[in-house]
Amino acid sequence: MATDTASDVGTASTNEPLHVDGQSHLDDIVEENDVVLTDFYADWCGPCQMLEPIVEKLAAETDATVAKVDVDANQGLAAAYGVQGVPTLVLFADGEQVEEVVGVRGEEQLRSLIGRYTE
Repeated sequence: MATDTASDVGTASTNEPLHVDGQSHLDDIVEENDVVLTDFYADWCGPCQMLEPIVEKLAAETDATVAKVDVDANQGLAAAYGVQGVPTLVLFADGEQVEEVVGVRGEEQLRSLIGRYTE
């Protein structure tokens, strides 16, 4: 039985957020998972820190894969998705960007947003 470690990028652990390193990494995660909630954040951003436990809980408790993109380390990636403020959450379903939410949102609101695409 052959195991290709490169292909389990998105499946290594969907119970915790995956830290994205560049456009091709995000593309792989989106391609390999049905629903991906992408959190564009910055370490210095207070609202991002408030959102982090919610995002981690959603990663553990929903069918969505959660990806985190540090906008300081991935400025080109943030620009490619039109991210102008953090936190910005971008939801992908079946490989397409379907939703974008700017600012902190409550867990229930985000859970129902994900639910529209996972049920």
